[in-house]
This record gives sequence, C-alpha cells and structure tokens, in this order.
Amino acid sequence: MPTGRSTTLHPEAEIRTYKGQERALKADRLGTAGLLLSVLAASAPLMVVAGVMPTTFGVMGIVGQPLLFVILGVLLALFSVGYAEMSRHVHNAGALYAYIARGLGPTAGVGASLVALVAYSAMQVGVYGILGFEISGLFATYLEIELAWWIPALIAVAATGALGWLKIDLNARVLGVLLLIECALVVIFDVAAIGDPGPEGVSFHAFNPETLGGAGLGTALCFCIAAFVGFEQSPVYAEETSRPHIVVSRVMFLAVGFVALFFALSAWALTVATGPSGVVGTSAEAGPGLLFALTEDRLGTGFTDVLHVLFVTGMFAAMLSFHNVVARYAFAMGREGLLPAAFGRTNPGTGAPATGSLLQTAVATVVVLAFALTDDKPTGDPTTPVLHLFTWMGNVGALGVTLLMAAASFAVIAFFVRRGTAGAQIWRLLASGAAGTALLGIAVYTVKDFGVLVGSGDGSALNWLLPGVIGATALLGLAYGLFLRARRPETHARIGLGNEAFRLEQAASEATPAG
Repeated sequence: MPTGRSTTLHPEAEIRTYKGQERALKADRLGTAGLLLSVLAASAPLMVVAGVMPTTFGVMGIVGQPLLFVILGVLLALFSVGYAEMSRHVHNAGALYAYIARGLGPTAGVGASLVALVAYSAMQVGVYGILGFEISGLFATYLEIELAWWIPALIAVAATGALGWLKIDLNARVLGVLLLIECALVVIFDVAAIGDPGPEGVSFHAFNPETLGGAGLGTALCFCIAAFVGFEQSPVYAEETSRPHIVVSRVMFLAVGFVALFFALSAWALTVATGPSGVVGTSAEAGPGLLFALTEDRLGTGFTDVLHVLFVTGMFAAMLSFHNVVARYAFAMGREGLLPAAFGRTNPGTGAPATGSLLQTAVATVVVLAFALTDDKPTGDPTTPVLHLFTWMGNVGALGVTLLMAAASFAVIAFFVRRGTAGAQIWRLLASGAAGTALLGIAVYTVKDFGVLVGSGDGSALNWLLPGVIGATALLGLAYGLFLRARRPETHARIGLGNEAFRLEQAASEATPAG
C-alpha cells in the first residue's frame, strides 16, 4: 500500500494552489436550478417581448414571428445536440472558443476568443442604453424629474461591476428572483390577451408558414436568434457546476425549450391582442410601447406600472448574466496566455474572475460615456445615441454569437473525427452540420440586411462598418494566433486546454529533477 502524502485532492484544488496562483474557478458551486436561472436571465424575457417583438413585427413586417421562434428553437436544439456532447469532453470557461480551438485548431480558437469577448461585451454594453432611457422616462413620468439617461446607465455599470466581484451563488439568486417575477408578469399578459382578444378573435394565423414571407425575414431571424442568446453560455460555468457532464447539457436543452415555447406563446399573444392583420401597423406605430399599451387596456395602470419597473430589473438581470460570461471568457483567455496573466487568476475571497470583471466594467464605462458625449438630447428623442447604443451594440453582438455558434458546430464534427469516434457520434455530427450550415446562412443574411437592423438606410457606411467590427476582430484574432504559433508555440499549444494544460505543466514540473 502506498505511503506518504495523499494524492486524492480535488484536481481543481491542486491547480488552485499551483505556484501560489488562483488558476481555477471554484467547483461545485452551481446546480441545475442555479445554472438554468443564470443562463435564462440573459434572454431578458420582458425586454424581448416589449422591445424585440414589436420591432420584428413593425420594422420587418413578419407576422409569423411566433412560428419563427418555434423554427429557431428546433434549429438551436439541433445545435445543442453536438454542443452538449462536446461539453462532456471539454470543461473550459472559454466554452465556444475552447470548443473551436479543440476542433478547428488553436489558431482558430484565438480568433474565436476575441470575437466572443467583443460580441458578448457589445451585447452587455448595449443594454445600458435602453436601461438608462427607460429609467429616465420613469423619473420624468412619476417624479417629474429630468434625468439624463447616462446617469442611471453609469450607476448600473458600477452596480453590475460590484456584483461581478461577488461569488456566482449570489448572482444566481439575484438573477433567479428577477427572472421568475418577470416571466410571471408576461404570462399574466398572455392569458389576458387570449381571454380578451382583438377584433379577429383567437386566431392562429401567425403560425401559418405563409406569414414568414417578405424581405425582412433575414433581419427577423437575427433579431429572434438574439432572443435565445444565453443558452449557449451554460458550458462557461462548467468548472463551477456539480457533475458538469450532466448538468451543463441538461440546462442547455431546458433553456432552448423554455425560450422557444415562452417567446412563441408571447408573440402569438401579441398577434391575438392586436389581430394578425393589424399587428404590423400597430407595432410600427407604438414601438416598444406596444406591450404597455395592451396591458393598460386589459390589466390596468397599476399592473402596467409594475411592468415598467420589472422591465428595468429584467434588463439589469441580463446585464449581470452577460457580465459574468465576459468575465469568465477573460479569465479563460488570461489562464491560457491570450491576455495578461492577471486575468487568469480569481479573487481569493470569492473565487470570482475579478480582473475580467474589472475589464468589462471599464469598457462599459468608456462606451457609455462616449455615447453620452455625442448625445445632444439626453432625455428626449429616442432616436438619439441612447437607443443607437442599444441597437448597434446589440446587433453587432448577435452577429458575433451567431458566427461563433456556426463555427462551434463545425468544430464539434472535426473534434470527434480527429478522435476517431465519428462513427459512434454520427447522428450528433449530422445534427451539428445541419445547424452550422443554417447558422452560417443566418449570419450571411444578417450582414446583407444590416442596414435594416440598425435603421441606417441604404448607402450608409454603418451598413458595413458595424458588422465589420466582428470581421476585423476575427482577422485580428487569427493573426494573433499565427503570431503565437510562430513565436510562442507553448502558449499556442495549450489554447482551449484550460485546466488540463496546467495539470500537464504541473506534472512536467514535478517530474523534472531538482538542479
């Protein structure tokens, strides 16, 4: 029987104390419920129902939005088949970029890591614009105080950054409570709309495939796929979950199913309340005020007032969720040498990726201030930079995430082919191939019609500058990856390996004879 010091320590604990550095996130901190609430919060149900859905109806003219959510739910379930299987083999806070690195190679992984950092940061920062504008409106309506939108936006930046320093358990509870209340209010509206329908009664016309026709279909796909963003984040928390090989995939499918059914029902309820033939015109006229006008008629002023407040808290929950994801991507990149080493260490007291949290807070502060300085109507016209911040950043982020999911689908195929297990995984690989092709098609449509998404019109430089942010980031990342391969091959070789790289490094260090 072996004698001496025990070697049965938790592998994360071994890495955490390796060379005196915090190189791992704390394990066993999230179960199924906590992880599910964390990833669902990013979907911001009330923000989607009040903001995304009226825009898709009014601007893109797509009456069949409820059917679109069902179709996208099936597509993303196909994506999740291979993605979930990959999560059983690769546990890394870098998730999407780590999977791409393990399947398509480290150089592609470096490009994906920068795209992920920019895309999720853009989506998170964009929410500050509409949050600030909504709070400014609440102050004007209820307190008769003119408050510049950037003041509550910057307060939210500070609050989100502070919570980023706290352990994920607290964040999950905050996100969960806000999410459950938000969903309950939306369901109450759905029931009220169906119980008191518009002039055409309870019609299922919005589920007719013919309602998906029109030039705005490509842009509607991007808008609606952005509403699902969050489910793909579950592997980011794999290192912090109990039984990650089970919990992560379970949460992923639960999230996709919930979002698809919840948003399909809510979009259908909007068509019932207005009438399918009138939903496009009514949405174009009312914009984000559509939901609040409908609840005012059916549920009264008090309910609508509460809905306004929950609209704010729901956006705050989404910001927390995106903030956590960006911080963990930065942590994974720091741990693997893509960012300075400080990003790859956690807060000793809470286990949170503190440096990544600070980075996201700093970026958000700079971007909000930049839009504030260019805004000459900070409390008035909603077409000012305050909503440009939300629209531009949100769509840039959605494009980036769509491309990452497409690349990850093909990476899954390459990963199992390289391992020689493609035959055993054939149906998962076929699902991944179909999902990747469809997601790539959506990305192409998105770039083609980006002028519609941002409302910039034909011939505007924004039509290619904004999606060009993602393209330029990907190219920069690929160039950085080639540089690492040529000049720092040891760093290049461990891209996507996460803790596994440090286990190998520790083993090599211990095996090297002293002196």
